Amino acid sequence: MTHSRRNFLQAAGLAAAPAPRAEYDVAVYGGVPCGIAAAIAAAREGARVVLIEPTRHIGGLSTSGINTAESEHMLVWTIGGIALEFYRRLGDHYATGKPEFYFESSVAEKIYLDMLREAGVAVKFGLRVEKAATAGARITSVTLSDRSTLSASVFIDAGYEGDLMARAGVPYRFGRESRAEFNEEAAGVRFETTPVQAATVDAKGNLLPAITAWARDLKEGDAHRGVMNYNFRPTFANDPALRVAIPKPERYDPARFALLENWLTASSAAGRPVKLGQILDFYARRHGKFEVNNKPAAIISLGHFGGQFDYPDASYAQRERIIADHWDYTFGLFHFLVTHPRVPAAVQAEMQAWGLHREEFADNRNLPYQLYIREARRMRGAVVVTQHDVTTDRRKPDAIGISSHFIDSHHVQRVAVSPHAFVNEGRIWRTSMAYQIPYRALTPEPKHCTNLLVPGAASFTHVAFSSYRLESVWMIAGHAAGLAAALAVSRRQSVQRIEVKTLQEKLRAQRQVVDFVPGQPERWTDIRKDTGGPPVV
Repeated sequence: MTHSRRNFLQAAGLAAAPAPRAEYDVAVYGGVPCGIAAAIAAAREGARVVLIEPTRHIGGLSTSGINTAESEHMLVWTIGGIALEFYRRLGDHYATGKPEFYFESSVAEKIYLDMLREAGVAVKFGLRVEKAATAGARITSVTLSDRSTLSASVFIDAGYEGDLMARAGVPYRFGRESRAEFNEEAAGVRFETTPVQAATVDAKGNLLPAITAWARDLKEGDAHRGVMNYNFRPTFANDPALRVAIPKPERYDPARFALLENWLTASSAAGRPVKLGQILDFYARRHGKFEVNNKPAAIISLGHFGGQFDYPDASYAQRERIIADHWDYTFGLFHFLVTHPRVPAAVQAEMQAWGLHREEFADNRNLPYQLYIREARRMRGAVVVTQHDVTTDRRKPDAIGISSHFIDSHHVQRVAVSPHAFVNEGRIWRTSMAYQIPYRALTPEPKHCTNLLVPGAASFTHVAFSSYRLESVWMIAGHAAGLAAALAVSRRQSVQRIEVKTLQEKLRAQRQVVDFVPGQPERWTDIRKDTGGPPVV
């Protein structure tokens, strides 16, 4: 629409004029669990808070298909504060009398909305940050996608992508650091050791679509621009009374799955039976709902390897194309498993028995609202948390919470080792230890910005971020960021100059777990024999 046409419509009362500037104490960008916790924490301190969410739904992946706190790979005693309050409210909903760490997306969204309303947080839906105006090292206002401007004393970037941080000119990285940069043993390019036998090239010798590179062009331990893969987390049902048909793909190309076809052919020739569970992970949840996920050990699964490479620093329009491509891949894979003649009949029959659960995402054709952005940008802030901080140097004087999740990076890409074999690359799966998250990992350097906190795309290396990137941990960090922002507002200080001791005291008073607890295990393996769990890889 031209400016003259828009002005005419506005004068006629047929089009909305740009909204006036709004003033807040704290503006939180990203209505994901991290941002929800930050907004609630700040509002409960008396701050005027706005939460800006680019989609039409809050809750991030907790309301878009990930129906677990990931506590199966964590020390549960480390979950406190607003995060624990959320899980306790889930328990109240399910009338279990205890925190519930497995739940339904629709229930989680209702509870988040209740918590925000009770705290008096203003929520703006469907708006993206377009620009951040700065004066010196301060953000003065942001311009949103409806052309409105919004100002605040302190801003919090809680989103998966770090878009506000980037638009404010704060340094960041994406991809993987080299092993040498921080002396991290698990960093950089990481090849699986056992090649999979399947043709990797077409008749002309070109790599198949699922293959991103030749192994000979990569070096173990080198830096690489790719982050771990993304996928959707649909909610399935196999009860005919609960399921609806999976939509047929609009742009189906069976050639995208030629590598899977070749693997199925090789498996058949070798007499190796194939089951659907070798391709997709199904997690049983409540009320006949199954959470479907990428299976890290699979040859081909929901993860669209290579499809995520350009996403972290892409424009919004480019991201929409990448997300659409992930839908094409996802629907295409489901369609391939049902229809392709190379798929064993038993696998086809099992896949045909599944459908989307009719009670979830009802306003979105029963499809999850968001793509699972496991990792995008990562700030380069006042301190960079590395593998050493997660495994050995685990105590921090400015701790604001504790994480204990496994170091868990899904694969990044699939590479050919020959025309007849490939390996997946990028997986890290290590038992971890409880470690304190330093406040400095949420703050930019003062020279870059003094009124911004970044608990989402926080200052971690790829390896360390792989143990931080869980919604439950992000809520812990968001809680701390919200309190810190309220402190900075009330005392008219920069976020770097607030008294961390006061922040820690407030967090402890609100049942955030800031300190190691005598008698509690510090590593998951200390309780492994009592709780069970998956094998350590």
